[in-house]
Amino acid sequence: MSDVSTAKPSVLFVCVHNAGRSQMAAAFLTVLGEGRIEVRSAGSQPAESVNPAAVEAMREAGIDMSAEIPKVLTTEAVRSSDVVITMGCGDTCPIFPGKRYEDWQLEDPAGQGVEAVRPIRDEIRRRVEELIASLLP
Repeated sequence: MSDVSTAKPSVLFVCVHNAGRSQMAAAFLTVLGEGRIEVRSAGSQPAESVNPAAVEAMREAGIDMSAEIPKVLTTEAVRSSDVVITMGCGDTCPIFPGKRYEDWQLEDPAGQGVEAVRPIRDEIRRRVEELIASLLP
């Protein structure tokens, strides 16, 4: 019997700038997954910093993501993830057979205030909870 079944599922969240949606999703999955899921996030054109309104909206939800830094999307990150979730940004992701791909259509919080980011945050949380339920028996 191999250890494959004991390996943690891994999820990669992708949006263009890796500054809002993908960072919020990664932060929720990190906290709600309680260490049982490997979490990555990246962007094809990473911003210089995480969206301050997204940081504030997450702080209201009790999650500090102020130290996060947008990261560039690499082929390796996709290859080493079981689930790849793009965030309605039409971002191009390398496609590898045997992976689960999802596109979450979410409004872009870029340039919006925290009031506009809250409903996006809440929708991301709902989807992350569904994702966890689908990944962990």
